[in-house]
Amino acid sequence: MMYDVAIVGGSYAGMAAGLQLAQARRKVVVIDAGKPRNRFAARARGFLTQDGHAPDDIEKVGQAELIQYPTVDWCPGNVAAVAGENDNFTLTLAESPASATPLRARRVILAAGVKDELPSLPGLEERWGKSVFHCPYCHGFDLERGRIGVLATSEAAMHLALLLPDWGQTTLFLNDAFEPDRQQLEKLAKRDTHVERGAVERLTGDGLSLVMADSRVFALEGLFIVTQTAPNALALQLGCELEVSPLGRTIKTSVAKATSVPGIFACGDIAMPVGNLARAVSDGTLAGQAAHHSLVFDL
Repeated sequence: MMYDVAIVGGSYAGMAAGLQLAQARRKVVVIDAGKPRNRFAARARGFLTQDGHAPDDIEKVGQAELIQYPTVDWCPGNVAAVAGENDNFTLTLAESPASATPLRARRVILAAGVKDELPSLPGLEERWGKSVFHCPYCHGFDLERGRIGVLATSEAAMHLALLLPDWGQTTLFLNDAFEPDRQQLEKLAKRDTHVERGAVERLTGDGLSLVMADSRVFALEGLFIVTQTAPNALALQLGCELEVSPLGRTIKTSVAKATSVPGIFACGDIAMPVGNLARAVSDGTLAGQAAHHSLVFDL
């Protein structure tokens, strides 16, 4: 079978893309590994009609809406490789038996998200998405204006340190990562952001306690960090042009979500340095419509 479009990644952006194509009665396959970026979070924020709902519940409703269309196939799994060219791509699934028939599609949409490369700090990884976060708009409200920390890994921490006082009493832990200049210190003071110097040793406690190398301990409701993102390995395998920002690497796309590889589109976190659920849905909608347009007009 030749699908019109294969979508790699069935989270919010991928499902939104698929919905546009399904409504155009195009044959679509969605390959999903079942590991959305926000799977660690208890609630999703900022998405109209779903504000405060569990991400898993939102995703289940979205999948149910999408697979009711007769032209949509849902395929659990990971895509190991994509080969071929525009109008004739072959997708090989990881851990498939040698006898399995690869999937074929005229277009491919990459919506597999990114990997957050976290700082190496004891106690941080197991608290990721629960009490350690990267997005104030996604998690700040639920901290109930409590004590918030920003862990610096670079000067990029200034952005969070200036934003977060709207969500609670904020402390910037410099962690020997950088030293603010006079102008930056003045900006922090205007926002009532406290500054703590010295190295952070670990995170601990049933709640969240930040322990300094000099044994000082700070109890926090939440800690924010600037992560570095890395795109799905398929982007590298396909040779898609990347963009590099202080937040990491993402796939470079046109305004119509086309990558530098003909016939390959990208949407969601894999194609934008800053995002949330609402933006992922919007981005996926655009990618789905653009892929459909290319099927019609790129003849």
